[in-house]
Amino acid sequence: MSLQSVGHRGEQLAQHYLTSLGFSIKECNYRTKLGEMDIIALKGGKLYFCEVKTRIGDLHGKPYEAVTYRKLQHIRRVAQAYLLQNSIKNSKLSLQVISIELLPSMGVKKIKMYEVI
Repeated sequence: MSLQSVGHRGEQLAQHYLTSLGFSIKECNYRTKLGEMDIIALKGGKLYFCEVKTRIGDLHGKPYEAVTYRKLQHIRRVAQAYLLQNSIKNSKLSLQVISIELLPSMGVKKIKMYEVI
């Protein structure tokens, strides 16, 4: 199982998870010169900027543990770029990490969203 296929599977599951909770997916793999945002979603007039982290097993820790201070800064910069590029002002927004644990069969063990403060 390649890291790319695990990551791609995680992003697909995250999109499905968000839509099942009533989110509308605005962008997937949104790219700027500053980097990429996995998912940008909308719910209740609030924009959610989501970083998806996926792991099979616990050998390398929980998925959310891979989000470092540097990665959080990256998420904030890409979110700001999106707001500027789309002329969005005074919008409610939330930065999220979607942590996905997979079984060896690539089935879902656990999905959880964490708000970044």
